[in-house]
Amino acid sequence: MGGIFETVKGVIENVVYRNEENDYCVIEIVDGDNNLITAVGNMPMPFEGENVTLTGSFTYHKEFGRQFAFESFEKTLPDEIEGIIQYLSSRTVKGIGPVTALKIVNRFGTDTFDVIENHPEWLVDVPGITMKKAAAISESFREQTGLRNVMMFCKDYMDRAEVNRVYKRFGAGAVGMIKENPYILCHEHYGIPFEKADAIARDFGISPESYDRILAGVSYTLTYNAGANGHTCLPFDKLSAASAAILELDEETVGKSISRFIEQEELVCYLHEGTRYVMKREVAECEEYIAYRISEMDKYSARFSTEDIRALIDNVERRFGISYADLQREAIFEALRGSIMILTGGPGTGKTTVVKGLISIFDSIGHRCVLAAPTGRAAKRLSEATGEEAKTIHRLLEMERVVDDVPRFNRDASRPIEENVVIVDEASMIDLNLACALFRAIKRGARLILIGDTDQLPSVGAGNVLADLIASERVRTVCLVEIFRQAKESLIVTNAHRINGGEDPLLNRTDSDFFFVRRENEGELVDTVADLIANRLPRAYGKEIRSEIQVIAPSKKGSGGTLNLNSALQGMLNPPAKFKREVRLHGTVFREGDKVMQTANNYETEWEKNGVTGMGVFNGDIGFIELIDTAKEQMRIRFDDRVAVYSYDMADELELAYAITVHKSQGSEYPVVIIPSFWCAPMLMTRNLLYTAVTRAKRMVVIVGRSDIPSRMVANNLEVMRYTTLGYRIARI
Repeated sequence: MGGIFETVKGVIENVVYRNEENDYCVIEIVDGDNNLITAVGNMPMPFEGENVTLTGSFTYHKEFGRQFAFESFEKTLPDEIEGIIQYLSSRTVKGIGPVTALKIVNRFGTDTFDVIENHPEWLVDVPGITMKKAAAISESFREQTGLRNVMMFCKDYMDRAEVNRVYKRFGAGAVGMIKENPYILCHEHYGIPFEKADAIARDFGISPESYDRILAGVSYTLTYNAGANGHTCLPFDKLSAASAAILELDEETVGKSISRFIEQEELVCYLHEGTRYVMKREVAECEEYIAYRISEMDKYSARFSTEDIRALIDNVERRFGISYADLQREAIFEALRGSIMILTGGPGTGKTTVVKGLISIFDSIGHRCVLAAPTGRAAKRLSEATGEEAKTIHRLLEMERVVDDVPRFNRDASRPIEENVVIVDEASMIDLNLACALFRAIKRGARLILIGDTDQLPSVGAGNVLADLIASERVRTVCLVEIFRQAKESLIVTNAHRINGGEDPLLNRTDSDFFFVRRENEGELVDTVADLIANRLPRAYGKEIRSEIQVIAPSKKGSGGTLNLNSALQGMLNPPAKFKREVRLHGTVFREGDKVMQTANNYETEWEKNGVTGMGVFNGDIGFIELIDTAKEQMRIRFDDRVAVYSYDMADELELAYAITVHKSQGSEYPVVIIPSFWCAPMLMTRNLLYTAVTRAKRMVVIVGRSDIPSRMVANNLEVMRYTTLGYRIARI
């Protein structure tokens, strides 16, 4: 906007329009000469009765006439009786409407805000206000003013969602803490990019070479690489170069600073074969602890003779009327011989048969077992396969509360898991932090059996725990390779093993459970996927199949990416209707009946299941929106058998889930999987990504798209390396 800037001062008379996502608003203000002026611009949380000072210029809109377009603003709470009444009457503060506002102001006059904030007990003098209601009014007011102050302070640096996160973490004291050290904002728990914290610091005059700034930049580089690439550490030279780019300083200066941080134990360095790996102290402690526990566990586990183990295996074979294959016997043998064992293998190789046998054997000798998995869906699947109860690892560890997004568990070294045997499925999904918590809770003498498929994608969180344990060669590992007869009849299993072995999947069969629909024109891909879900598959297999279908795509972007697919599939499978409420939040329309996914671990989200409450909704959990309450600005979402209530400001952790990425599908299994086959970023067109997608299907796979894409993915066996030191630490024990 050009031209000469003017200043307009007045009181907000009416909020005509407000966009919750970008804070664009249309307001009417009354200036000092009692003129009504329409103003347009970006202002968070405008409320009637507030005093505002706007800077901008008058423009003329062909439909709405003369308007004041403002580029910057200042606003304060009203200090006169009429403004206070107007402010409170606008229902800004929960529990106060026009009638109650008038009563409160008549009683306390211009001291009203001070009374509400600092002396809520005085409000009981007002007819109709109980002590409980007074406390609720005061809490709402303090929250509004605290958030408002943070909004005003951060408005030039952050968007609304980021400000909400900061206020949620720091409360009303956020402004003071940011002024003291702006770089606390880019701590991993608060999710603000380093560049935004750096902009605030620049305005405060903090030196580009200050200790706090360089430490924050280096820490942010480590945090970013942990979240985006799964690294628990970085080689010194790579960390120095990446940090220097973010900090816009020379590598020598940053390198010297990193060495200083290591000397002062702000960071930790691990030397292996001449390479210096740098990591955060808490990460180093996790890796070192896991290595220590693995070395310690074998010292205290109960021992069985070879003859006893063979007898136990023979007995369970007779009990089940089966004969184990050689590798299955070996797996059971190793699980009984030591304290920790890893069982791997692709689909159809009999991992579940081994687990059932182990449960039976341990039960026969009085060793209690507990089954767990990283996600709710994986735990449910394990329970269905074994006939035994399975828990999420978080539930097993009895997660109680969260501090700075870090879960606290009731089960740890001081109060370990009571069972003698802990069996964990989908172990490739376990990241470093969760693995550390699990090892802390394994009691002395207990056994840990980890089951997973190392050919699938690694964990979403930082670390490569299962692969590191195997690579260390210090943990007993058995890999099942034989595909059993019944599994051989499935083309899903056959093609999964072909893909994993570097062979192209068979796409020309029409009489099995694996189908290919050719669409060389990517423009037709979305329509075909939608038609399969809405019409073709229901016609062939019954209407109930619609709820069993999950679209799994390699990428978010592109013609067959989840962003494009979700928009199209929402319109076809859950179109707008008069009886369906909807709301647009963070660029996405959420509608009652929509299929949605949680995109980040949120340990604080409360849920209810059959009258029992719990906490935690995790990355990859899929649910359906049952209700949107526009008055309370809430959504009720059902995740399988758990129901959680989301406020609108939590919607940045949700996305539509008609189509999900392969990474988000890890640990889950779906009756029917549709895989779009289209060109996307080369780093996503890999063998293990296609293998992971195919192995998510239980009954049917349908690949839709270009015929050359599966071959290209199979040929690309490049795996993105994760920098960790866990394997090195275990191997040196």
